[in-house]
Amino acid sequence: MSWLSSSQGVVLTAYHHSSKDRAVGESHGQGGEEATSSRRYGQYTMNQETSKAKEKPPFDRSSSQDSVDELSMEDYWNEIDNIKKSSENTQDQEVVVVKEPDEGELEEEWLKEAGLSNLFGESAGDPQESMVFLSTLTRTQAAAVQKRVETVSQTLRKKNKQYHIPDVRDIFAQQAESKEKAPDGTESQSARTNENKYQGKDDQASSLVVGEKKVMPLVPEDAPASETVINLEVSFAEQAVNHKESSRDRTQKSKGNDVPLLSFRLPKDKTGTTRIGDLAPQDMKKVCHLALIELTALYDVLGIELKQQKAVKIKTKDSGLFCVPLTVLLEQDQRKVPGTRIPLIFQKLISRIEEGGLETEGLLRIPGAAVRIKNLCQELEAKFYEGTFNWESVKQHDAASLLKLFIRELPQPLLSGEYLKAFQAVQDLPTKKQQLQALNLLVLLLPDVNRDTLKALLEFLQRVIDNKEENKMTVMNVAMVMAPNLFMCHALGLKSSEQREFAMAAGTANTMHLLIKYQKLLWTIPKFLVNQVRKQNTENLKKDKKTVKKLLKKMAYDREKYDKQDRSTNDADVPQGVIRVQAPHLSKVSMAIQLTEELKASDVLARFLSQESGIAQTLKKGEVFLYEIGGNIGERCLDDDTYMKDLYQLNPNAEWVIKSKPS
Repeated sequence: MSWLSSSQGVVLTAYHHSSKDRAVGESHGQGGEEATSSRRYGQYTMNQETSKAKEKPPFDRSSSQDSVDELSMEDYWNEIDNIKKSSENTQDQEVVVVKEPDEGELEEEWLKEAGLSNLFGESAGDPQESMVFLSTLTRTQAAAVQKRVETVSQTLRKKNKQYHIPDVRDIFAQQAESKEKAPDGTESQSARTNENKYQGKDDQASSLVVGEKKVMPLVPEDAPASETVINLEVSFAEQAVNHKESSRDRTQKSKGNDVPLLSFRLPKDKTGTTRIGDLAPQDMKKVCHLALIELTALYDVLGIELKQQKAVKIKTKDSGLFCVPLTVLLEQDQRKVPGTRIPLIFQKLISRIEEGGLETEGLLRIPGAAVRIKNLCQELEAKFYEGTFNWESVKQHDAASLLKLFIRELPQPLLSGEYLKAFQAVQDLPTKKQQLQALNLLVLLLPDVNRDTLKALLEFLQRVIDNKEENKMTVMNVAMVMAPNLFMCHALGLKSSEQREFAMAAGTANTMHLLIKYQKLLWTIPKFLVNQVRKQNTENLKKDKKTVKKLLKKMAYDREKYDKQDRSTNDADVPQGVIRVQAPHLSKVSMAIQLTEELKASDVLARFLSQESGIAQTLKKGEVFLYEIGGNIGERCLDDDTYMKDLYQLNPNAEWVIKSKPS
């Protein structure tokens, strides 16, 4: 399979996982040079074509296993054609052109998003306020912050603004010294140690090269793969530094060998896996600040430019269903269904598709009639909230087309206006593992409504793929069909050359593939970020205690008496090795639990639920969870496989409460 760009004269050859060298579409008419492939490092290269064609040649179909990529790429271009046809019947959104921000303004916005706005501008104050936050950063995170602060500082000086710009290098120097004396799990030496635990074979995937640009291709899902664990204990950027330092040795060792395709899974963490939604809002906000810094540090280490896209102003509707911002949709939906987190029209379209059966061949790939879709849109706008719309009249393929149209016509992309370019840049990262790490951080950075809606979409797509034997929609087919709908946003001015489109096709489809296949992993909060939040909370507690003690001293209270009260509060007359678990909404409201090496959170829940009557026990199971509250964390919902003794040692001052999750 290959395409010939009439404007650039570049041939894009297909990826094959077979050990034998193959070049599909080896020539394109007379005068064309033969595309060559290099098996060293498992990547293909392209030669410039001397002849030019006026349009893309037809796709070659083959009965071999290797042709699966060709079929899925055809799905991509067919979807592009379908989008163009449907857009002829829709009205373009009005975009307000905004001034292109300079580098200083973008970096200033970045610092605000990272929670460091008090380091500059009119709000600049005592840099000690950010000492706690900065002291928890890793080496690479600190370097990323320092780089942006210096850029903002230079910009403000050029503009002759007399704002106080602290030099944070001294803070980072102190941080480095303290970590050299007492290294923790976030620094480079232990990073290497921990990384070695998870280090498998290099996951450098075979790649396509378009001009001078490498593109990571999709690979057949049934290709043989070795499984490796994603290390969530060490900063991703620190791992990237270590990977770069050791990559030469591994490259030399693997020279001449085929690199195996890797499959990734989550590590088993005795202190429990933390998923999005498990933390209290104040801690989740800290996670998002750290995730932005970590993502930037990762891209810095890998030499990838990451410029946050400033949101484009688009004139939007303040009511309706299509072309309405997600936040506005959710506000109007919550007035009808309190607590809903996903737009009702989005939920209903998925439900309608599933009612028709997920075994339908070509589901999501076969479009509905454009005129019929336009009429359905108008009817939905008028009747959906009145409850008078006749859903029985909506054919399954029409519902699928409406779902994709809803995603495309959002005023801001589902992947968010700020981070769409960062999602697209994932394809530029050199290894599959680093692509997954970047996606993990980007998912954390999405606004809540975008993240919840994306999760609902990916879960639905997985259900479609689960029926691939009947509907002929593999994960690659679905990725190819859905990628243009999520990654194309003309409102942000992302139109590009034909050559760039080819690179984007393979790259964004690969990213879509990863989003679908590894969604459980991507909705996990890395342990190193949770540990950084714990460290921030601990330092803030120390700071608060010092303030309280000073206040008490000024008020002439007995300081020794206060210390004793403080200690007795922590001890709470519970024997060593025993925790007291509170369950205010259950029959047994409190219980002392002896900690053992094998005791898990699920065991604690089981003891409480065994005290409930038969019906109540069934109702409560799956509705109540064990929470870790206070100490070095605000609040955290524990997964069933959390080992309580290990977590107690990590947070001995926590309280343990059984309750339901907030809606």
